[in-house]
Amino acid sequence: MNTTPSVRRESKPLSRSQRRRRTFFLFVSPWLVGFILLTVFPLAFGLVISLTNYDGLNLFNLHFTGTKNYVTAFGDPNVQYTFGRTLFWAALNLPAWLILSFLLAVVANQKVRGIGIFRTLFYLPSVIPAVGLVWTWKILLEKNFGLLNAILDFFRPGTAVGWLTDQAMYGVTGMAVWNGLGAGMIIFLAGLQGVPDELVEAAQIDGANQGQVMWHITLPMMTPVIFYQLVMGLIGAFQQLTIPWLATTNASVSVPPRSVYLYMINVYQQIFGVGRFGYGMALLWLLIIVIFALTVLVFRTQRYWVFSEAEEQV
Repeated sequence: MNTTPSVRRESKPLSRSQRRRRTFFLFVSPWLVGFILLTVFPLAFGLVISLTNYDGLNLFNLHFTGTKNYVTAFGDPNVQYTFGRTLFWAALNLPAWLILSFLLAVVANQKVRGIGIFRTLFYLPSVIPAVGLVWTWKILLEKNFGLLNAILDFFRPGTAVGWLTDQAMYGVTGMAVWNGLGAGMIIFLAGLQGVPDELVEAAQIDGANQGQVMWHITLPMMTPVIFYQLVMGLIGAFQQLTIPWLATTNASVSVPPRSVYLYMINVYQQIFGVGRFGYGMALLWLLIIVIFALTVLVFRTQRYWVFSEAEEQV
């Protein structure tokens, strides 16, 4: 029988770097767990589903199809049409949103009495739920009884523009741009308030007018913010679904008109309309690849037009 007394090992105290590392992972763990469960896992699961014939219900007939869904997507005329409409949507929405958000931020940056109230009012459209936004705009854009057509009819009798049917692309663009102006204004406003006052005052002392100050000082200093807004707006434009769908459908019309039949609407129809989950997931992964490629392309162009103070100091 072993009678040797056991030796109790004392744990070594953690070093300062180890304590800081443990604290860091403790604080970041909620975000990390959420990122893995709500982003990484769904993306990986979707990629696996895109390689099968999964229909959302019957697991007994599930089998691996490889890249068949992707090959089918490249030859699908509907995919080509909806992608083209999405490109047109982005080309129409993104510049309008960027320009109007910037101009709104310039107005909100003025040092006048009560400007805080105006900033709040300008931001309100961004917090309105999509359903309330759409129903409000439907009152304005309805073909027969809408306020906008009533104004047009006053100047030109008999005018009845189908803002949510024939001209749905332009009507829905107005909704989407108006809805995003507040959020875009806040980001631009933060950038405008970061422009050094000394540069503006020095230019004005040298005789520069407001337009010259804007062109030669404010805009160059704002290019990093414009770049950020451009990237985020581009990603959001390709993912647009809710506003076009709600604005152009009702109890009698279950599918949006072809003019606003965007890529994400087609994905929604493929998955929930006809039950082609595998094919719909393949379309989503193709969209991810396209967005990533366009984002990389935009990042490659920033060296030519984005002002960097670090580069100037070097």
